[in-house]
Amino acid sequence: MWGMIATWRMALEGVTKGAGMLEQGADAGDAVEAAIREVEDFPYYKSVGYGGLPNEDMEVELDAAYMDGDTLDVGAVAAIRDYANPVSIARRLSREKVNSVLVGEGAERFAHKEGFERKNMLTDRAKAFYRKRKKEDEQELRPYAGHDTVGMVCLDCKGKMTAATSTSGLFMKKKGRVGDSPIVGSGFYADSKVGGASATGLGEDLMKGCISYEIVRLMKEGLHPQEACERAVGLLDRELKERRGKAGDLSLIAMNNKGEWGVATNIQGFSFAVASWGEEPKVYLVTPGEDSRCTFEEASQEWMEDYMRTRMAPVEE
Repeated sequence: MWGMIATWRMALEGVTKGAGMLEQGADAGDAVEAAIREVEDFPYYKSVGYGGLPNEDMEVELDAAYMDGDTLDVGAVAAIRDYANPVSIARRLSREKVNSVLVGEGAERFAHKEGFERKNMLTDRAKAFYRKRKKEDEQELRPYAGHDTVGMVCLDCKGKMTAATSTSGLFMKKKGRVGDSPIVGSGFYADSKVGGASATGLGEDLMKGCISYEIVRLMKEGLHPQEACERAVGLLDRELKERRGKAGDLSLIAMNNKGEWGVATNIQGFSFAVASWGEEPKVYLVTPGEDSRCTFEEASQEWMEDYMRTRMAPVEE
């Protein structure tokens, strides 16, 4: 028994690679790291890794995290520059007893000492997006205007679970801004005795609910991952609207240690990829409904083709 679920269509190739590894008996840590690296290395996904969109100073600052559900060990980096595959750095940090979450220069110094690959992560394509945005009128930054965190939860044949995230963060963010992705309990959480969850959306609001941990807690109480996701997202969405008048974008994926999975969102347009011992890698589209109930359907071939065509289209400045 094994499984893997991830946020967004962009994770499909990574999930497919990870699924192949899990089917051959690979460790959940190796599989989730390889799967996220696949997303980080693809330059046309403008919100993760190489080709990620820059901050307001046209610098690419990356956040990533990893959690081992057997030991509860966590590693994370935030605002790290000029290093490829931050998820691998985060996983390496998870083996440290202390100093396992590093930011900025400290994270870069650790990566250099450990021999990780230095790489200019700012591509010409990302520069073009930056120049185009600078020409536009000032407007409120929205997380899905070029920001889709890849988050994954993985279960291997031995029952080990892991969770990991990677993102370049909000496009045109302030230098040093950190969202939910590298924050344990908010952007991700994994407990092999229960399950795991990961988030994507507006980090500033996702952190207000410690929502990944909350979903795992609900699963521990016996809720199916789908019910746990819907309850947690619905509650946080309502709470934010009641207290602040509005709620940012909140989208979650989860899987329990039986390989059952769930998703929930408060926006239109959320997609996810999933694979298991009984299901080939597929992409689903999610539609939020009343009472926080969500429905989903498999993405059509036409939708899949349009997705890649849009992301690989030339940037018109």
